[in-house]
Amino acid sequence: MKPHKSKSRAICSTQSLHLFLILFSFNLLRKQTLTAAFVPSNETDRMALLKFKQAIDRDPYSLLSSWNETVNFCNWVGITCSLRHQRVTALNLTGHDLRGTISPFIGNLTFLRFFILSTNSLRGEIPQEVGHLRRLQVLDLSNNTLAGVIPVSLMMNCTDLTKIDISRNNLTGKIPMEVGANRLTGAIPPTIGNLSSLEAFQVAFNNLEGHIPEEIERLKSLSFFNIAANSLSGTIPSSLYNMSSITGISMANNYRLRGTLPENIGITLPNLQNLGLGSNQFSGPIPASLSNASQLQIVSISDNNFVGQVTINFDISQNNFGGVLPASLANLSTQLNQLYLANNQLSGNINGAILENLINLFSLSMDDNLFTGTIPSSFGKFHSMQSMSLSRNKLYGQIPSSLGNLSQLSELYLSNNMLEGSIPPSLGDCQRLQHLDISGNKLSGGIPQQVIGMSSLSLLLNLSKNSLSGTLPLEVGNLVNINGLDLSENNLSGEIPATIQKCQSLEYLYLQGNSFQGIMTSALASLSAIQHLDLSRNKLSGPVPIDLYKTPFLYLNLSYNNLEDHLPKVSYRRLYEATGGFSTSNLIGSGGFGSVYKGILDQGQSVAVKVFNLQQIGGSKSFIAECNSLGNIRHRNLVKIITCCSSIDYNHNEFKAVVYKFMTNGSLEKWLHPCTESEDQTGNLSFIQRLNIAIDVAAALHYLHDQCETTVLHCDIKPSNVLLDHNMTAHLSDFGLARLLSTANSQTQSSTVGMKGTIGYAAPEYAMGGQASKEGDVYSYGILVLEMFTGRRPTDEIFENGLNLHSFAENALPEKLLRIVDPTGVPREVTETEMAAGEDGYSNEDEKDRIEAEEEIVSYKLERVRKMDDNMQRCLQSVLKISLACSMESPRDRMNMASVSRELHRLKDAFLNS
Repeated sequence: MKPHKSKSRAICSTQSLHLFLILFSFNLLRKQTLTAAFVPSNETDRMALLKFKQAIDRDPYSLLSSWNETVNFCNWVGITCSLRHQRVTALNLTGHDLRGTISPFIGNLTFLRFFILSTNSLRGEIPQEVGHLRRLQVLDLSNNTLAGVIPVSLMMNCTDLTKIDISRNNLTGKIPMEVGANRLTGAIPPTIGNLSSLEAFQVAFNNLEGHIPEEIERLKSLSFFNIAANSLSGTIPSSLYNMSSITGISMANNYRLRGTLPENIGITLPNLQNLGLGSNQFSGPIPASLSNASQLQIVSISDNNFVGQVTINFDISQNNFGGVLPASLANLSTQLNQLYLANNQLSGNINGAILENLINLFSLSMDDNLFTGTIPSSFGKFHSMQSMSLSRNKLYGQIPSSLGNLSQLSELYLSNNMLEGSIPPSLGDCQRLQHLDISGNKLSGGIPQQVIGMSSLSLLLNLSKNSLSGTLPLEVGNLVNINGLDLSENNLSGEIPATIQKCQSLEYLYLQGNSFQGIMTSALASLSAIQHLDLSRNKLSGPVPIDLYKTPFLYLNLSYNNLEDHLPKVSYRRLYEATGGFSTSNLIGSGGFGSVYKGILDQGQSVAVKVFNLQQIGGSKSFIAECNSLGNIRHRNLVKIITCCSSIDYNHNEFKAVVYKFMTNGSLEKWLHPCTESEDQTGNLSFIQRLNIAIDVAAALHYLHDQCETTVLHCDIKPSNVLLDHNMTAHLSDFGLARLLSTANSQTQSSTVGMKGTIGYAAPEYAMGGQASKEGDVYSYGILVLEMFTGRRPTDEIFENGLNLHSFAENALPEKLLRIVDPTGVPREVTETEMAAGEDGYSNEDEKDRIEAEEEIVSYKLERVRKMDDNMQRCLQSVLKISLACSMESPRDRMNMASVSRELHRLKDAFLNS
């Protein structure tokens, strides 16, 4: 037996220990007929809940205060009842720090399907009476301090269970047929094979012993098999390696498991993602077929007795390996062509002698480690090298000129180290180089003409965040295929050369944070593919080329220069004529600081003209705020400002207006809440359109909060300030309350008025006099998204006595999702069928069993919600959870817009690709 070494990482979520039991969807056995001596009723349920409350001796959030005689028990916090007979079907009090015991009277809730008390401080034993809950489908008591044994009755009687999670407690005794992260002993029972629909078996971190039973071969649906950190021994049943549904196997830290891996493991387990075998006694060669498991992400096989040669691809990336680069790497096959060591904690110098024998390497990844020292000059001998990545280490010294010998190199990543000296001109000899990133170092000197003129560069040239000086060479015009050029945050000077207009494939150009000077070249406006242009914090002067404003930028930042006329001006007369003398027939909206008119400029361009009410206190400041907020920035999801006017009207009064691009589909407000039949557009605003709008607004706020030179706070996010163009792309508008924050001290630099936002959408801390903040915008965004998907305004009459839009949605998830969703955002076949289910649209085979029929109706309805489309339901629930996380009462608990934007994009991709 091996000595116990430090436990290697257990794969397959060993800290999240769920046991999913997916059983037959049709129960062939009828439930036992209740005796005449005791017929449970809703009064029985109410009394059982009161007994449950009595057993709770600590309720820090007064969660159970609503459990009283004045409120129907079906409206108590955490309780869900069936529609017709008012029987309790769900009890969910997760994460409220309740302390006490679980009352045995819980067994009287005979219609309970969901029993969830996770993440509290409950103690004592799990009462045997839980086994009376024959309809129970989900039991989650995880993250408490429960002790004692697992009730046998739970597994014998609750045959409808699909999920049990009792992990992270202090349970003891032998394991009936389940779960982990407790102190369970004994062997894995052969009866585990009876659970033919079992999807996940996770019993890690217990004291189980003995052999793995052969009966696991009957688990044909098994996806996760996690027995890590026990005392199991013997060989692995060969049937485990033939379960094609398996995605994760973790057997690490048992120390006495032995045997060899089958040669065809990579073929028989095509869906395998994680394989954890560390700290055991496995032996034999590592099968070459593992390379066929195309979804494999993590392999942990340390501390075993494996022998033989490593296959052609060697990948130990994204682990927690530490120490120095082992000399034994020199013994790897000279045929090795890919070496991935990234995302570990490897340290020390990179010894070139260890790797120089690997002459056939074409991909080397050592990024995201702790390597120090210099880059070995011997790396220039890898003549087959195509991709080399050493980014995000602590390397110093100069970039070896020998890297110019890598004639096959297409990608070179050396960013975020401490490299110094000049950029070697020899890099220009890498004539196949497409992507060069040496940003975030201490490089100095000029940009070599040989490098900036490499026509092969087609993806990205990133030299940003160094100390480069001198002018931008004329050879920049040779980058005719380049997609992105980032020279920001250096000491470059001189004029931007006109030759840059040859870069017609350029989409991203970042020159901010330098000392470029002179007149701004019109060549920039001729970049037909440009999407992002940042020239901020330079010394550019003169007028902005008018053609630049006609370019359909997604992003434009010209701030902190000496430019004239950041916005072109338009005369009062032109606006007067464009709007028909500001005719009421062209009035499309009005607000506290002015009115908005539709107009047509003399070139036929449709515009929206916002005329500011200068008699209103703060009106003039509102004009300044909008110009300051939008004058120097561009984003595809911000309303595009075309021009502005500060003049005298025909009555000799001061006149100020901002002209925006006209949005043909109006405001989100009119789509969600049409005032007239002619505005009844909601039927056309589909689920995916709502999701796209949520993503668009999130992208705009992420840009304003995190990507502008100076943080911009909108301070008035609401549906009427979200405008939709002809493609239904959302644009955030109305910056009349916007504030600019200095990134240095986050103090308000300029503001318009004292008010911040609109009732219902404004963050609660604003009512207490709180400072405007990014968190305030996030709150308003969360309310906006809740309104979009529920169809409820935050000021609806139903929201009273402590109920608001946030709690309305929070209390409904997940079981009551369909009851709160805006039916116009659900496909028509769902709204007409599923939303009617449970009323007249479903009949039970046994008309005599009315109570059972009612519960079958509820179950059917929930199942149909899942099928309304399963993917839509999952996506919708996730979107609502994000909006709830944004609209938390405490600013500290809210998400940031970067995370929101990232998560929504991920959800959309998953929804569309499912």
